Amino acid sequence: MREQVNRSTSAQKIMVMLLIVFGGVALLLAALGLYGVISYTVSQSTRELGLRTALGATPLRLMQFIVASGLRLTALGVVIGVMIALGTTRLMGDLLFRVNPRDPIVIGIVVALTLLSSLVACLVPAWRAAQIDPGRTLRA
Repeated sequence: MREQVNRSTSAQKIMVMLLIVFGGVALLLAALGLYGVISYTVSQSTRELGLRTALGATPLRLMQFIVASGLRLTALGVVIGVMIALGTTRLMGDLLFRVNPRDPIVIGIVVALTLLSSLVACLVPAWRAAQIDPGRTLRA
């Protein structure tokens, strides 16, 4: 009986594994893209960040500012992505086995993973910005 069930669900298992792999690659590419955008933004606004530091902004406050800007971008992408995902659940329903396509737990986990990867991607440029020397930046 197990063999019969395995044979009948093997196509769905392969499709789900492919979706997991492609989803992981998409998450990695999104994190790398966000890292690139935030890193470029930090490098372009070095003078502004140096001025903020000279006027009294703490390194922690600079990090919060940069991470918040990255998370705003991510939140916009998550909202659009969830709307698209909820709109295309009929297409994915045949590939899922014993899972509701609109399962709030699964959607919540995906949103949390996306926000966590975004936070990690924003921390490196934010850390670099917190180390900016305002004197050197303003002289340049």
